[in-house]
Amino acid sequence: MRYRPLGDSGIHASVIGLGTWVTGGSPIWGQEPDDSESIRAIESAIEAGINFIDTAPIYGIGKSEEIVGRAIKGKRDQVVLATKCGLRWDDATGTAFGESYGKKIFRNTRPDSIQHEIEQSLQRLGTTYIDLYQIHWPTVDHMTMPVSDTLATLTKLQDQGKIRAIGVSNLSVNELDQYLKHAHIVSNQARFSMLTQKQEEAMIEECREMHIAFIAYQPLEQGLLTGKITRETTFEDGDIRSNYDWNPWFEPTRRDHVLDILDSWQDLTHKYDCTLAQLVLAWTIEQPGVTHVLAGARNVQQAEANARGGELVLGDHDIERITTDIKSLKSLI
Repeated sequence: MRYRPLGDSGIHASVIGLGTWVTGGSPIWGQEPDDSESIRAIESAIEAGINFIDTAPIYGIGKSEEIVGRAIKGKRDQVVLATKCGLRWDDATGTAFGESYGKKIFRNTRPDSIQHEIEQSLQRLGTTYIDLYQIHWPTVDHMTMPVSDTLATLTKLQDQGKIRAIGVSNLSVNELDQYLKHAHIVSNQARFSMLTQKQEEAMIEECREMHIAFIAYQPLEQGLLTGKITRETTFEDGDIRSNYDWNPWFEPTRRDHVLDILDSWQDLTHKYDCTLAQLVLAWTIEQPGVTHVLAGARNVQQAEANARGGELVLGDHDIERITTDIKSLKSLI
């Protein structure tokens, strides 16, 4: 496993991190995860060299954090633990964000709300500190809750030793510039894959210039880039992959084009003795400015396979070939 710094925080995290959205369970991910198997997956990821675990209170309405906490008990010093704040299901004083898990969700980055959230997360995770504490989504009620107040609260938590570093998630370049005026931010987490890379080019360049870690989530496009989803695969009602507005790459015609390209890389998987998912993860890690990549795992096999993606080093010519192939899909979106 390779490790890279999270910005200038002094924290080194595995290039492959374990994302735990699916660990919390949700109808949008299809079959509910088995909690015991989730714990074994987290333990296996750590054994395989993945020390970076990313979660959030909203994942399963606290469940993901609880499962992570159970899995890392006795192993806290082996883990770079990341969680988030800013989405509440138990307080309607923020701004409406949507509905999930049958509950209305509100964005709330007010100081008192963050103070409440950090204590709840620490309890669920069974720890006294968070390595990377991230604002889950940018504040939208700037008039009533200035960014400066939000970040002053996070800086205070850092001074108290409850968090080691401050990160953000899902910010635009302009939003990141505003946040940087008020706090020392070491990372930005955003949705990024070989199918969505153009959308984040400006952000990645900004992070490179500012020496901020860029953490990519959903690099395997909810399974589409693993090779396990076929042209015949169907999804149950409520599964997020049946919503083409959310992910247009699952629309049958576009999916066919993606699968054609994946099929053409069989010689590469033979060359590197790897799966398609590992090839995709290895390519993603090598993109300029991308420092870390999050991948979820329902079971031990998936966790161990993801870890292999962090060990795989592709040749420059093969990276260029994959990039060229992906560019041919540009006209489809």
